[in-house]
Amino acid sequence: MAILYQPNWFIAFAILILHYSNGVGVGVGVGIAGSEGVPALFVFGDSLVDVGNNNFLSSIAKSNYFPYGIDFNMHPTGRFSNGKTFVDIIGEMLGVPYPPPFADPNSVGVKLLGGMNYASAAAGILDETGQHYGARYSLSQQVLNFERTLDQLRTMMGSNLTNFLSKSIAILVFGSNDYINNYLMPSIYSSSYTYSPSEFGNLLLNHYARQLMALYSLGLRKFFIAGIGPIGCIPNQRATGQAAPGRCVDYVNEILGTFNQGAKSMVEQLNKRPGAVAAYGNTYGAVGDILNNPTAYGFNVVDKGCCGIGRNQGQITCLPFAYPCTNRNQYVFWDAFHPTQAVNAILARRAFYGPPLDSHPINIQQITLIN
Repeated sequence: MAILYQPNWFIAFAILILHYSNGVGVGVGVGIAGSEGVPALFVFGDSLVDVGNNNFLSSIAKSNYFPYGIDFNMHPTGRFSNGKTFVDIIGEMLGVPYPPPFADPNSVGVKLLGGMNYASAAAGILDETGQHYGARYSLSQQVLNFERTLDQLRTMMGSNLTNFLSKSIAILVFGSNDYINNYLMPSIYSSSYTYSPSEFGNLLLNHYARQLMALYSLGLRKFFIAGIGPIGCIPNQRATGQAAPGRCVDYVNEILGTFNQGAKSMVEQLNKRPGAVAAYGNTYGAVGDILNNPTAYGFNVVDKGCCGIGRNQGQITCLPFAYPCTNRNQYVFWDAFHPTQAVNAILARRAFYGPPLDSHPINIQQITLIN
């Protein structure tokens, strides 16, 4: 979907960049050099990368029960997957420990030195997104939570904190819930009556850009920002009956264009900041490639959840002690909403090693080589 004009969020983001150019000045020089390693990984997002924050919140959006985690040492942790999440695998590639969930009261002290995971199931860019599920950390709250982490790190690290943050990597995975659990729920949320699809996409980008600049102002310099995948193809959306059997809900996929194109432009604007190194993850293209060529990736079930109930095993998501499929590596989707570990591994590899079509303008491995 081509953007034929510069929307308000784009202009606002450019103004924010000018503002912060005159403010905080960590000024990390950009130049290719041998990687000195990534000290920490900071994760912001939704259930695609939640590792247990919602376990500690008053929410019905939880996955701390079997069969979630069936392939994670048979241990449900609050990850919305049969096994590892996308960021778990990225962390392994970076050689950093799994960042602990912020909400866990044990996530203190030396545990912070490898980073922190703030992601929360049902959370969105907009504060109201997902509110029908109960408590969750929205994007703005996750940024505030990051500030609390910085207070602790500052006490531990002192003047070394600036260098630590500049070499750490922040991964942000947002936007899906703003559609699934907001715009596409007109019986609960009024957003689809108030905004056209393009207007809503620009509203999200405006909010996103402000919080992204807040993270930059707090000292983070390296960012990987994932786009939204083709959510019209998840079992939950196929189960609505809005598309023919075997087909995705095209309308849902089509309305994502403004956001994804804008998020890519947002990254390009961020990269104009001194010391900033950001990449846009083309989740839509990567998942679309898997869905269009499943056998090439070893999958043979693309339209059903491995664990779920009803049409496409997507009308009701995976319930406690339900019996999941046994051939999980052959399924694209684990439950009504989330991919399997096998898909997460593919997405992680493409983000880490992929060409600009997968990760624009550079991949995560290349980000680590920039000092």
